[in-house]
Amino acid sequence: MTILNTAIYAALLGLVLLALTWNVVRLRRVRAVGIGHGEHEDLHRAIRAHGNFVEYVPMALILILSVELLAYRAWVVHALGMALVVGRIVHAYGLARSSGASTGRAVGIGITWLVIFVASVMTLIGALVGMFTPYE
Repeated sequence: MTILNTAIYAALLGLVLLALTWNVVRLRRVRAVGIGHGEHEDLHRAIRAHGNFVEYVPMALILILSVELLAYRAWVVHALGMALVVGRIVHAYGLARSSGASTGRAVGIGITWLVIFVASVMTLIGALVGMFTPYE
């Protein structure tokens, strides 16, 4: 068993998290706001992009890791990982441009939900099959 494939996406998403965090810090400095968003729409969007990332990515990575540990093919892990990275970047970009409905936000969250759904189903199936597979 390995976690090398998931580790690639955990590292990439860690870098995305740092970029989103830096954006919040940068805007807090520019707007001179220590806590909250101070009624600055750009800061509010940056905070939400960061928060939304933190709300979804940990569970998605746990599920992708579960898929890998359950010995699904590496291409499946890579497909889920790449989709998650793309989805989160597209979502953050869409939210950075508009606080209203946007294509980026819709596509990004749709991809994220799809990754979580697919990885959840695969993990559940893999775990159930594993429960009934005799050890050699």
